[in-house]
Amino acid sequence: MSLDPELVAILVDPETKRAVRQATAAELSGVNTRVREGSLRNRGGAKVERELGEALVREDGRVLFPVEDGIPAMLIEESIEL
Repeated sequence: MSLDPELVAILVDPETKRAVRQATAAELSGVNTRVREGSLRNRGGAKVERELGEALVREDGRVLFPVEDGIPAMLIEESIEL
């Protein structure tokens, strides 16, 4: 499931208020490699257990927000540093 581009256009990082964009295949691949290795934690400190099929990335490319079942998790503690 792909997010509606109009929704993505109005979403912002809750911390910096910067715009977000859809994650690229390369970004998702890198994150999912870390998930498989068991080394990925979100900013709240919880281990990320499931691979991501979709995500949003802050415009500066430093923070990723998971999307699960078509719903973006736009919470600081759920975000992942890239």
